[in-house]
Amino acid sequence: MKSKWTSFPGRRKFSFVILKFIQIYRGMNSGKTLVHALVKNQPLAALRAIGEKVLNKERIYAEEGLLLFEKAPLSYIGALANHVREQLHGHKTYFNRNFHIEPTNVCVFSCAFCSYSRLYAHRDEGWELSLEQMMDMVRKYDGKAVTEVHIVGGVHPKMNLSFFAELLKKIKNHRPDLHIKGFTAVELDYMFKKAKLTTEEGMKSLHESGLDSLPGGGAEIFASDIREIICPDKVDAEGWIHIHRTAHRLGMHSNATMLYGHIEKYHHRIDHMERLRNLQDETGGFNAFIPLKFRNKQNDMSHVPESSVIEDMKLYAVSRLFMDNFPHLKAYWPMLGRQNAQLTLSFGVNDLDGTIDDSTKIYSMAGSEEKHPSLSTTQLVALIKQVKREPVERDTLYHEIKNYKHIDLAAMDADASYN
Repeated sequence: MKSKWTSFPGRRKFSFVILKFIQIYRGMNSGKTLVHALVKNQPLAALRAIGEKVLNKERIYAEEGLLLFEKAPLSYIGALANHVREQLHGHKTYFNRNFHIEPTNVCVFSCAFCSYSRLYAHRDEGWELSLEQMMDMVRKYDGKAVTEVHIVGGVHPKMNLSFFAELLKKIKNHRPDLHIKGFTAVELDYMFKKAKLTTEEGMKSLHESGLDSLPGGGAEIFASDIREIICPDKVDAEGWIHIHRTAHRLGMHSNATMLYGHIEKYHHRIDHMERLRNLQDETGGFNAFIPLKFRNKQNDMSHVPESSVIEDMKLYAVSRLFMDNFPHLKAYWPMLGRQNAQLTLSFGVNDLDGTIDDSTKIYSMAGSEEKHPSLSTTQLVALIKQVKREPVERDTLYHEIKNYKHIDLAAMDADASYN
């Protein structure tokens, strides 16, 4: 009988495409000589020039990023992205022990791509957690080695800034060491406006109540013509950027996301990434860039086909090459599925998020393969080791907690604290 760290629920045989990716992965790990040879022998001069810039640690610009999307073979950009990843982090692949609280899926907004939210008029179809219910979720982890609680949800008209400030204080009073990463810019924008506070005033209030950092959600695609179709009512690109800039100026870190694989074009992706890169040049406050794959189940964009695995890997590779001032590139495994998340580690990714513990419904409701997203520490370490990477547990700010490179999986399997 297979151990639980070598067998995952629903595991399937790799497709031919997956096998080809594994071959690329092995090739990319044959050393610097191969990458330099690939660049030298690249027949398209423009792609060869981009490769030379990457090897020389020079910034590539918007038109070059667009060319990578449009013309570069996956093996070429994959090898370059893996080279950059290993220059920055070696084989280290980060994760943390975390859980999510989703206070509600009731929302005043109706985004076309969203499978998660329920309008306030239909709130009986959703959920609304009380402060005590959320504190019960926090208490569930008493004595466990989690380091982060991630709080995001719908924009509920009655869950205002004072409500969430009280929640933050209660969590910090109960467990001061727990890092609270909470609220998308969409949630924050609504809270601040309803409280009639400036972004600076609202952010300072939540920070003083216990909010430590921001997730990257709500960014979607910054281009106004795309937002007008997929999320016309929520905070716009300038507002999202202003909220994160404000958080950075208060000494808080944040992440940044991009929703890809729907109706956007390659130039929209590059525009989005360039705006984030410019803000990072200004503040240095972003920890990680997290591409999020559009999933088309049970939403108003179900007619839009999902991107292929090849397109997914291309997106991660170009992201690693273009986002040169972002220290970390994260693949959110509950959204991609475990096998595809493993593949991203060959295409520039160095972080797989966390254990999650089946505490998020955002992607399972949209059709992700992960219907009950939860991995034990042992399983997550095994997932990383299976593709010859080095598992490193981190906290939210990427301070290393424990390196599992030389820790035996069988020993972990027998230790209840890891399972």
